[in-house]
Amino acid sequence: MSTRTNFDNNLIQLKKMLLEMEEKAEKQIKDSLTALINQDLDLAEQVIKGDHEIDHLEHEINDKSLQLIARESPVAKDLRTINVALKVSSEIERMADMAVNIAKSALHIGNEKHFKEIVDIPKMMDTALEMVDMSIKAYVAEDVMKAQKCAAKDDEVDNMFGQLVHEIIGLIPSNPKATNQIIQLAFVCRFIERIADHSTNIAENVIFLVTGKRFELNE
Repeated sequence: MSTRTNFDNNLIQLKKMLLEMEEKAEKQIKDSLTALINQDLDLAEQVIKGDHEIDHLEHEINDKSLQLIARESPVAKDLRTINVALKVSSEIERMADMAVNIAKSALHIGNEKHFKEIVDIPKMMDTALEMVDMSIKAYVAEDVMKAQKCAAKDDEVDNMFGQLVHEIIGLIPSNPKATNQIIQLAFVCRFIERIADHSTNIAENVIFLVTGKRFELNE
């Protein structure tokens, strides 16, 4: 096997590790919201405990990337490929951290009866998860247009975030006994907004990977 073929195979393996990491993180995110809505405290605990698996994968990706840099001394596009893999793994790990935060909010609320049905937060999460999916597909395909479309959706999430938090906090005066719950739900909105931001960061890195130029897509 040639040196180039071996290097390409290592890059493919690196991408597969990232996809595995993203799949686990996406499941964590979905489970955290399910735990919140259904007040499934056992599931919330599972999300928190499961975070170490994603952290472990990030460490493996970091180690493999640094080994490739040390052994192969890559330049130009090859070096960007490894650099972007490191950055994407970091963004995915932070998404998983947001899932843990949502699970912790579910635990803070506990079995306290929801003062109103949680309807709009899942809609916001759907849009954020759509961005996650788009950003990862853009990364895999090195698709600049898909990366740009992903980033464009960030404004939707930002608008939903602003409206939802304003509405939620505004309910405190008429529901003083639910103040803790309301504050936790506002936090959840913030965590979802951050998931969308991390997706945008992945999209920015896709554009850098393909073009070699840095662009701020969510100014």
